[in-house]
Amino acid sequence: MTETIPFAGSVLCDEALMLGEGPTYDPATDTAWWFDIKGQALHELQLETGRKAVHALPFLGSVLAVIDPTRQLIASDQGLFIRETASGRLSLFATLEAIPTNRSNDGRVHPSGCLWISTMARDESAGAGAFYHVDGTTVTRLYSGISIPNSICFSPDGTTAYFTDTAVNHLMRVSVDPATGLPTGDPVAISDENTTPGWVDGSVCDADGLIWNARYGSGAVDVYKPDGAKVARYAVPATQTTCPAFIGRAADRLLVTSAFQNMSNAARTADPNAGKTFELGVPIRGRFEPAFRL
Repeated sequence: MTETIPFAGSVLCDEALMLGEGPTYDPATDTAWWFDIKGQALHELQLETGRKAVHALPFLGSVLAVIDPTRQLIASDQGLFIRETASGRLSLFATLEAIPTNRSNDGRVHPSGCLWISTMARDESAGAGAFYHVDGTTVTRLYSGISIPNSICFSPDGTTAYFTDTAVNHLMRVSVDPATGLPTGDPVAISDENTTPGWVDGSVCDADGLIWNARYGSGAVDVYKPDGAKVARYAVPATQTTCPAFIGRAADRLLVTSAFQNMSNAARTADPNAGKTFELGVPIRGRFEPAFRL
């Protein structure tokens, strides 16, 4: 069993979120972005100045991708929207699926500029969700029958995608075309994560190809090799860790979101940092997320 390395980081934002998720970073403005999905809010933190803003959303947003200096793409339960960064104005870009009981969940931009995005039932009903590939306004369903889609990330050269159904708790790998981000083979399980407490949640892949995964229910970030071997575990002072993102001018810091959803008052008292956003506090060779290509 991998030894847990004690938390050496800090609280980056002490506002507790019901479902903190979907963090990303814009190096052009040195700004971190993340969501409270169930709180219908987009959080913005300018790292150098510490300026924080919270933007109310008219939907359940879960993923943000930079398009250019003035626009962002947001995935939500109502589809994909273009957001004007300065004004917050939203315009529908593409629809994902006409299932009102579903919402968007995990997603990430492939190095080609295309988006992998996922959906799931609002009440987490088994098998209701799917993974999608978005190329401009062309939406292609990749895998269906998914309960809680998570862990979407890509190798630095764009030839491999990783993902999971958290309800199954296997970390999956599939070969993809580096020019399009579309699968070229069948997914294979590289790690069965049912032997220890917690669940595979959001992930990001660093410059060396290591996978950094938020371990929901265990208060940790796990690090895997591309073959699925677990090489490190870092403690996070919130049990329900949800998703990491590389931040900072050199992409050498790791932001980690968390959640307090489904926790009783007693559980929240025992877990006072639940829902807060953290910096892990370890040296990392990260990389910046690609822009979404219209």
